[in-house]
Amino acid sequence: MSDKASVETIMEKHEASGKYVDVDGVRCFALDKGSGEAVLCLHGVPTSSFLYRKIVPALSEKGYRGVAIDFPGLGFSYRPEDFDYSFSSLARFSAKTAEKLGLDEYHLLIHDIGGPIGFALAAENQEKILSITILNTWIDVVNFKKPWPMRPFEKPVLGEIELASLQHPTWQVMFNKMGVNDSSGIPKNEINAHIDILKQNDGGDAYLKMMKNFDDSEEFRSLCYKAVQDVPYPVQAVWGADDPFLTLKEKGEEIKKIAGLSKIHELSSRHFLQEEKPMEIVEKLEEIIQLSKQKLPR
Repeated sequence: MSDKASVETIMEKHEASGKYVDVDGVRCFALDKGSGEAVLCLHGVPTSSFLYRKIVPALSEKGYRGVAIDFPGLGFSYRPEDFDYSFSSLARFSAKTAEKLGLDEYHLLIHDIGGPIGFALAAENQEKILSITILNTWIDVVNFKKPWPMRPFEKPVLGEIELASLQHPTWQVMFNKMGVNDSSGIPKNEINAHIDILKQNDGGDAYLKMMKNFDDSEEFRSLCYKAVQDVPYPVQAVWGADDPFLTLKEKGEEIKKIAGLSKIHELSSRHFLQEEKPMEIVEKLEEIIQLSKQKLPR
C-alpha cells in the first residue's frame, strides 16, 4: 500500500480484514487468518493488532492460524469506561477471548505490555500453551521503571497534554528514533495509522487508564515467572537489538536469566520489530512450533 493511501482507508482495510467477538459484553476485535496450530499475538502500547498485520497473514500462508486481538481500550475493541485495565484483568480477558475464538491450544507471541499480560495468561492456562515467543518486553514487574516516553501518560493532566501532542509529525519522529532502524519500506500513513487507531472513539482515555494501572506487585511478578520457569513448553526470546528503552542489555538479559534461556535471537531493529522484521519473526515462530511438537503430545 503506497503512501498515497489515506490513513482512513488503511484503517478501514484493517478493520475489514478482521472480525468481532463478544467477550463478557465487550466487543473485541481480532485478526484471525488460516488454519492449523494457532499463534496468539498480544500487542503492547500505544499499538494494537495493526502491529501484527504482516505477521498474521504470513503465518496463514505457512499453514498456521494467526490470531491477533485488540485489548479492550485499544485498537478496534470496545473501550468501556468502567473496565479494569490492569494487566491481570487483561490477561483474563485475553484467555476468555482465545476460548471464544475456539483456541484450545496455542503458541503465544508477546510484546511490550503484552509481555506481562501474556506471562500471566500463560501461568494461569499452562495446559493450553504450546510455546512462548517473547519480543521486547519485561518480566520483573516489581523493579520495572517506565522509559521516559511512557512516564507522562501516567500523570493526571500531564498525560492528557502529552496525548494531545502525539500527532502524526511527532509520532513519525518517535517511530523513527525508537521504533525501527529503517522506515523507508513502511508507508508513512501506515505509521500514522497507529496513532489514529489509538485515539479513535474515546480520544485515548482508556489508554491513559491503562498507563496508570501497571501491575507491579510481588504476587504478579511470581505469576509472570511461573510462565517461563519449569514449564513443559519451549520458550524463546527474539529481540529488536537496538531498542533504546527496553534494551537487549538490560531487559533482554533479564528475561534470558529468569527464563533460563541459552541465547536471545537478535534482530537488527528497535522496539517495533514487527514492522521491520516480520518474516524473521515468523521464521523463529516456525522453529519453536517444530520444537514444541517434539516436546508436547498433540
